[in-house]
Amino acid sequence: MDRRDERLSTRPGGRGQRLALAGAAALPLAFLVVFFAVPVGGMLRLGFWPQGGSQLWPDLGGFADVLGRSRTQRVIGFTFGMAAAATALTVLLGVPAAYVLHRLAVPGRAVLRAVVTLPFVLPTVVVGVMFRSLLADGGPLGGLGLDGSPVAILAAFVFFNTAVVVRTVGVSWEALDHRAEQAAAALGASPATVFRTVTLPALAPAVWSAASVVFLFCSTAFGVVLVLGGLRYGTVETEIYLLTTTLLDLRGAAVLSVLQFVAVVAMLALTAAIQRRATPGTRRPGGAAAALPVTRAAIPALAATAVVLALVVVPVGSLVLASLRRDGQWTLANYSALAGVSRASGLVEPVWAAVGTSLRVAVDATLLAVTLGLLVAVVVSRRARSASGAGVLRVLDAAFMVPLGISAVTVGFGFLVTLDRPPLDLRSSPILVPIAQAMVALPLVVRTLAPVLRGIDDRQRQAAATLGASPWRALLAVDLPAIRRPLLAATGFALAVSLGEFGATSFLIRPDRQTLPVVVYQLIGRPGAENFGTGLAAAVVLAVLTSTAMAIVERLRVDSVGAF
Repeated sequence: MDRRDERLSTRPGGRGQRLALAGAAALPLAFLVVFFAVPVGGMLRLGFWPQGGSQLWPDLGGFADVLGRSRTQRVIGFTFGMAAAATALTVLLGVPAAYVLHRLAVPGRAVLRAVVTLPFVLPTVVVGVMFRSLLADGGPLGGLGLDGSPVAILAAFVFFNTAVVVRTVGVSWEALDHRAEQAAAALGASPATVFRTVTLPALAPAVWSAASVVFLFCSTAFGVVLVLGGLRYGTVETEIYLLTTTLLDLRGAAVLSVLQFVAVVAMLALTAAIQRRATPGTRRPGGAAAALPVTRAAIPALAATAVVLALVVVPVGSLVLASLRRDGQWTLANYSALAGVSRASGLVEPVWAAVGTSLRVAVDATLLAVTLGLLVAVVVSRRARSASGAGVLRVLDAAFMVPLGISAVTVGFGFLVTLDRPPLDLRSSPILVPIAQAMVALPLVVRTLAPVLRGIDDRQRQAAATLGASPWRALLAVDLPAIRRPLLAATGFALAVSLGEFGATSFLIRPDRQTLPVVVYQLIGRPGAENFGTGLAAAVVLAVLTSTAMAIVERLRVDSVGAF
């Protein structure tokens, strides 16, 4: 082999490619450091170094002080107890629904899948408002006395997260090789025995994956608990918000932020270990199996699916109907009020102006999140040629997932206390809200794109490089065509997440540039039937916007939920 051939053959793993990957990672890493590590570090500094630079070591006495409070103990117990109960109930309802909607030949199952998926795309503040309209005095179920109770929060958690189990488990169920089930049935095993001994072990990785995501979402929920629980029933997330905004207890907020992060990381590590030990079922060759006919054995699963559908349809219908009523009369007055400003509402601009603000902010955040997420996904999906290189890629991948385990409230407050002096004096800048929303959406974009890029045969990139293509040319020729549809889906996902983001935005938004989720919460929290009705109408508008964005994901048939 001459020198030219040797140079061409080594080019795919050469210095040029490494430099290109390093350059692609530099911008997202800088963004992560400046707009995540620095704000979170600033929040923790205020909590653990209350004396500023006069302390060399952190003051850890705050842990004993905060954890010794009876309220803190109640909040932590309520957070994890409610998350565990909601996860168990969601799995118990979601697995049978996954079977019905992904394995049985039920009429209109595509429409039913879309109905079940709807709650997951709704902003948490909208979900909270839905259950308020359903359970409050005068609501369809107001006579049950469940408004402001733990049962309301539990029901909202199950409503919001059932789609995670149905989609994640259902997709895996469709792809299983069902010959082992058929063999067990032929040997005389009952349907229940086949499910317990054959199907469930094969689905275990998918079930654990879905359960871990549900537990994560429930334990870090903010908008739902803030609307339904108020100050009486709080989670760690809402307690951080209360300590920072009302009580100005930065040490307490810092302690809870650290505990929340450690608990989330430990839970994800435990789930990953369980998944590694689980044996996934054999995949069926040739794609998904044909749907099965409905039999009497499926009656329990059909009943569970009916409960899931009722849990979805009733709150959604209650919100829409309540938004069309005021003072016991059917009217469009609540929607007409979106165009005006009343003194009682406390708003400085009409709700429709907040809709425009939300759309502009969400578009900016989506462009930023998708651009950075694409760069990260390209880098972490490359196959390392050494153990050290593989370790670097794993660390990089994990680094961009860290924001999922940190309270958005912590990030938002960290922005205020760190980005308030040159060269990054951005506290009054309009770009701060899109940046915060992009930070929330960025991990989700990476999780949507990276698995697709990892599935590309690396020999295609090597062939392009051998033919003289630069790393960027190979990216355009090989990678981008493969992720065109997932990239559009990731864009829709990021747009929906940005439109509904409430935690960090509630800290950063200015009164004259409020986003729609903040306006909804403000209207619902003010006294008066007019404010409540206008808040319901605004929540319907927000739900329509986010549902439309996420319809893109469903249309493109990309399993964004499973990307976690």
